Amino acid sequence: MNDASSQVLAWSFGLAILVFAVFGLHLWLSWKGARRGRLLLIAVGSSALWALAALLFGKSPSALTWSLDALLDAGRQAAWVVFLFSLLTTSDKGLPGALERIRRVVLFVIGLRALAEALVAAGGDLAGMASIAPIGLAVASAVAGLVAIEQVFRNFPVESRWGIKPLCLGLAAAFFFDLYVFSDALLYRRIDLHLWSARGIVYAMTVPLVAISASRSREWDFRIALSRDVVFHSTSLALAGGFLLVVAAAGYWVRYFGGEWGRVLQATLLFGGLLAVVLALFSGALRAKLRVFLAKHLFRYRYDYREEWLKVTQALMSTGTSADLPVAVIRALADLVESPGGLLWMRDRAGVYTCRGHLNHDPVSDTEPANSPFLAYLMQRGWIVNLEELRSLPSMYEGMQLPEWLSGVSDAWLIVPLASSEELVGFVVLSTARTRIDVDWEVLDLLKTAARQAVIHLAREQAMAALLEAQKFDSFNKMSAFVVHDLKNLIAQLQLVLRNADRHAGNPEFQKDMLDTVRHVHGRMASLMSQLQEKRSIDPRRPVDALEVVQKIARSKRHQSENIHVDGDTGVLIMVHPERFERVIGHLVQNALDASGSDGIVGLRFHPGPQEIGIEVYDNGIGMSQQFIRERLFKPFQTTKDAGMGIGAYETFQYVNELGGRIDVESEPGHGTQITVWLPRAQNTERAADTT
Repeated sequence: MNDASSQVLAWSFGLAILVFAVFGLHLWLSWKGARRGRLLLIAVGSSALWALAALLFGKSPSALTWSLDALLDAGRQAAWVVFLFSLLTTSDKGLPGALERIRRVVLFVIGLRALAEALVAAGGDLAGMASIAPIGLAVASAVAGLVAIEQVFRNFPVESRWGIKPLCLGLAAAFFFDLYVFSDALLYRRIDLHLWSARGIVYAMTVPLVAISASRSREWDFRIALSRDVVFHSTSLALAGGFLLVVAAAGYWVRYFGGEWGRVLQATLLFGGLLAVVLALFSGALRAKLRVFLAKHLFRYRYDYREEWLKVTQALMSTGTSADLPVAVIRALADLVESPGGLLWMRDRAGVYTCRGHLNHDPVSDTEPANSPFLAYLMQRGWIVNLEELRSLPSMYEGMQLPEWLSGVSDAWLIVPLASSEELVGFVVLSTARTRIDVDWEVLDLLKTAARQAVIHLAREQAMAALLEAQKFDSFNKMSAFVVHDLKNLIAQLQLVLRNADRHAGNPEFQKDMLDTVRHVHGRMASLMSQLQEKRSIDPRRPVDALEVVQKIARSKRHQSENIHVDGDTGVLIMVHPERFERVIGHLVQNALDASGSDGIVGLRFHPGPQEIGIEVYDNGIGMSQQFIRERLFKPFQTTKDAGMGIGAYETFQYVNELGGRIDVESEPGHGTQITVWLPRAQNTERAADTT
């Protein structure tokens, strides 16, 4: 390696060391302890160490420095692969079997490449660096890296790919360049030092893309904030001006100084041009900038309203199931203002607004009560709230009280109410746009019109769900009628036996027939009861000692489990229908027993308050997911039991609401469940009326 080539290599890998070191330092200072953040730090740190080893080899070529460079190069590739696959795992689950096998194969190929290069270098034969085995394995490791990136991107949730797209594009481009470098070496049985030297610059160019993904993905747990205006303008200026300057400098160097930099610059410019084309094709932000620029300077109106209306309608009509509609509503509104996504809140059965859909955003567990000042403002005014405008000109939104949970949504931009003439169906919180958008009258009118169309579709889905529920109840009532008819026939058989009993009680044949009839009636009634839950008319409401009822339930369940604990004080009265109250609490206890098994622990404890009392039923059973609690637990005909009808939880929910109470559910798969029924205490006047 001559002095000129050594200087090229030093500048290339020196730049890589600087970029990776600065980026790694920034990540370390902003890291908040997340596991994926730790893996990203390791990958960035190993890349910096690899660039340092490559620089040492360029300054002092030897078997030792080449071996160190090869090992750190493989370690760098392995670190990035491990980090990529960590994006598909959760805290309590590993990778699925197929992906885990792919990950192991990729790491195995990278390890073989490192071993082969180390063995060649250990022999002291630097010419052997270009032998078929190590170079072939280097090609294989580059291909394996591309396979890893493809598998991660393909298996990543579609609604969240926006966050990792820059990362995957940058790493894929870098691995592709490695494939090109080592394929050239395999073809010509020599390593082109110009191409090899360009690897430092190539990998340094991928760091901004990794930084963009780190800023978009909150689950990596970095406090990184990138200004979209700064990123766009600086990147555009750097690409345009830098490209022209590099081309001019390269031509000047080749012409006057013999071209030692020629092939390095050629490879670097080729990679940079390809990367710029890929970014232009896949970057929604760049396309958004172009659309806004053209709309501002070439057209009288910003939107082609016919085209926008057709896109909104198509987005809302293309949902496969009702579960897809919230995401479709967010996407339809977000696309109008170049927003990457957002969150949708809708009113549930209890009158509370919960997050029902999310697009390119982490879901929010906070709820908003129906009587909050925030929702009252949205319903009364019907305005689209621009949070940037609210912060700069709060007087324009006099009376607006933002909920506390909104401060945790860092990229919240617009709040779009979804209101009908009678009620607020929900609202959408849109994320900050990919490019700067002036929210003028034209944008607001288009968003309001699209929101009205979304309300129609959401109301239609709710009406269809209510109709389906009514149809299920109608089928249930029909089944009840058939069962009642059968019971009537069975009662008639028993009545006939009783009428003849006085005359034929001593007749052995009659006795035999009577036993057969009773046996048949018993079997038939047992069969009917397995199909239909007991439904009895309710007795009047009156003050009831909650502890006595709970203890009665516990005693009745002792034959199923001895591990039923009751913790509470007597004398706490609640106004309920005794039989119905006993049935709904008994249902919760039975569910706890079914979930925890014969060896599980089931208990009941009381939480007395001045105006209400909480009756908690807890177990250490299999638990429930938050999605099941939110979407299925208290809906009719939704059950996980083989022989269940899905009516008990629904009846409990309806009855507690009828009494003016509420139900709190805390559960986690594998960690048990706690369901607390809160009911009003019996007032003094009610107690006195009961005693008279």
